[in-house]
Amino acid sequence: MTRMQRKNFRKGFLFILPWLVGFAIFTVYPIVASFYFSFTEYHVTKPPVWVGLENYRKLFKDVLFTKSLANTLYYAAGLVPIGLVVGLFLALLLVQPLKEIVLYRGVIYFPSIVPAYAFATVGIWFFHPYLGFVNYILSFFGIDGPMWLSDEKWAKFTIILLAQWGAGGTALIYMAAIKDIPKELYEAAILDGATRWQMFRKITLPLISPATLYYLVTATLAALQIFDLPQIMTGGGPANSTLSYVMYLYRHAFSYVNMGYASAMAWILFLISAFFTFLIFKTSRRWVFYYGSKR
Repeated sequence: MTRMQRKNFRKGFLFILPWLVGFAIFTVYPIVASFYFSFTEYHVTKPPVWVGLENYRKLFKDVLFTKSLANTLYYAAGLVPIGLVVGLFLALLLVQPLKEIVLYRGVIYFPSIVPAYAFATVGIWFFHPYLGFVNYILSFFGIDGPMWLSDEKWAKFTIILLAQWGAGGTALIYMAAIKDIPKELYEAAILDGATRWQMFRKITLPLISPATLYYLVTATLAALQIFDLPQIMTGGGPANSTLSYVMYLYRHAFSYVNMGYASAMAWILFLISAFFTFLIFKTSRRWVFYYGSKR
């Protein structure tokens, strides 16, 4: 490097140094420390004691670990596809040529920025088995509504339904992807006699597939880390039927102060998340299309 390049490099390095220090202290160090703690018995108040793979052996003998993992996979299996359908449906509504469309976009997006605690409080009332709005509406049709959050069979599904309240963010991403599709493609399809369904299936879906890839990755990772809604609304009940993986990890870390065990759980979650992410990207070559590419 020339003298001027070295000088510019030093200046640039000084500018990013605060970020590098923060990244090292608050990101790199916790990751390395948690990996080490996962092989120890560590209760914060006492120095960590090396136990090797003992924490990982205990995990797979822990009934609540298996239960929380199964619950989390159930959440992911419901949240991801339902969220995709709801978000895409809202996006299709938001691209309609209406005068009030800006207002509708704000109304649909606004719920996604409501704090989780406020939203969960409203949701508890909404699905109350005796005083709730949902069962009140069902009673008009002669249907006895279920106990929702108080029923082991319905509790997880109720949380999945309530989570769709924040589908506005997904809708905006899909709306931007749809508006980016060249209008000429639709005009040519209409001249060829294509129906709306054919245009949606052959033009819209393939050309918004990059947005779908982004959604699947982010939504899957978020679903595997679901915490706030079940924690606030049910606390993991009834009978641990809504206990999520991160909720159980949180209990060991901050309620039982068992950081070694919690760190092992965190690394298991990392491996599961990495597996699903790899699987999505691996299969994306078959169904993700980019407009203008040679594929």
